[in-house]
Amino acid sequence: MELDAYVVGGAVRDALLGRDSKDADFLVPATDIAGLQAALAPHGRTEELVVAERTVGVRFFPRDSSVRRLARAGIELAPPRREVSTGPGRHDFAIVVDPTASVEDDLYRRDFTINAMARRLADGQLVDPYGGRRDLEARVLRTVSPTSFAEDPLRIVRGLRFVSQLDLDPAPETLEQMRRDAAGVKLVSGERIGGGIAADGMGELSKLLLGAHPAKALAIARDTGVLTQLLPELDAAIGFDQESRHHSMTVDEHTFAVVQAAADAHRSLGVRLAALFHDAGKPQVAWRGTDDRLHYYAKPGYSAKSHEQVGAALAEAALNRLRYPTELTRRVVRIVRSHMIDTTRAEPLRARRLLARYGDALLSDLLDHKEADLSGKGESPRSDDLAKLSRLRKVVDEQRREPHRIRDLAVNGTDLIGIGYRPGPAIGHALRKLLDEVVRRPELNTKEQLLARAKELPR
Repeated sequence: MELDAYVVGGAVRDALLGRDSKDADFLVPATDIAGLQAALAPHGRTEELVVAERTVGVRFFPRDSSVRRLARAGIELAPPRREVSTGPGRHDFAIVVDPTASVEDDLYRRDFTINAMARRLADGQLVDPYGGRRDLEARVLRTVSPTSFAEDPLRIVRGLRFVSQLDLDPAPETLEQMRRDAAGVKLVSGERIGGGIAADGMGELSKLLLGAHPAKALAIARDTGVLTQLLPELDAAIGFDQESRHHSMTVDEHTFAVVQAAADAHRSLGVRLAALFHDAGKPQVAWRGTDDRLHYYAKPGYSAKSHEQVGAALAEAALNRLRYPTELTRRVVRIVRSHMIDTTRAEPLRARRLLARYGDALLSDLLDHKEADLSGKGESPRSDDLAKLSRLRKVVDEQRREPHRIRDLAVNGTDLIGIGYRPGPAIGHALRKLLDEVVRRPELNTKEQLLARAKELPR
């Protein structure tokens, strides 16, 4: 049996854009799953491809080793599928394999016109029944069906991800669909939005933030009501006037600008997530000072917590709900909690103390975030603030070679036991005290001097 296969979806879209595609899906009309398995059996191994507890196709592992190296996770092939009504409601339908369905029928089930295209492998013919190529050239995001988002609300966030990645503009009717179906986003599992169940381990929000135009996508999410359904932690920040001499923008506009600045500088996902939440706590802690302006730090009688403390708690709640990995969540929370770090002084001692307090990796993230925060002030950022940050970066990089971690000390716990320390907390206390002194004066980091000092410490 000879298969008439089509590559479909994102791989076709990316090829038209001249972009590399990480994976490809193949559609094989005029056959069913058993027919696919029979046709592929002489050429390799197959296993059933299951989506939402339903077998929808096969995953093929070619016998040819050169081909297998190019697709180590296997090649996904599926027969055409069709929607079949199961009742009177708009959600009362099932998607079933139908060998009699056409390629066009199968493409109608897809989310956006730019993904509802297929290319026949035999002759390269493009099948584009819904104008995907036209929309792609015009940079327009348009749903295939008016019920696309109602059928799967995750498609709303996926569409916003395409806005960020491809700089698309939703068609007016697609924007209206987003507004109408925004509440459905709350029904989507956290893994599909945040932590990710895809092979790359990232959900749609992560991919949105890692795109080139996240501020544009976030603004559309806000204006359609999607953002607060997705991240209710940001609700109070929308339109909140900071009334500060340091900020001319509302909290949400500043937040989007900071996320965009982090994207423009190609910063990590952790830094971009922290940018999204860093000022989320301001509306909860705001208090008015004698200068008749709002302030956001902790002050007895006014606010028990600072905005960065509240923001860290909001970030933690959101990232846990969206099933982000524990280590990434911890990193983001620490960035948000410490993002008010003073970067105006660039003395070597201060650089070493920052390295000792935060560690190399977290301090790098904090400086990356600070740069984005300064760049997202609205008006042109004060050049002297960015210049001071740049000087601090340079000094920090120079001081990384100096001792600033326990393991950098010329002595360890075994050495302290050798001079009479008993195993237990006293060793840790002593090492931290020695490190503090070595950070102040790196020349003290010799075994002889540290052991002599350790003998003087209380135990």
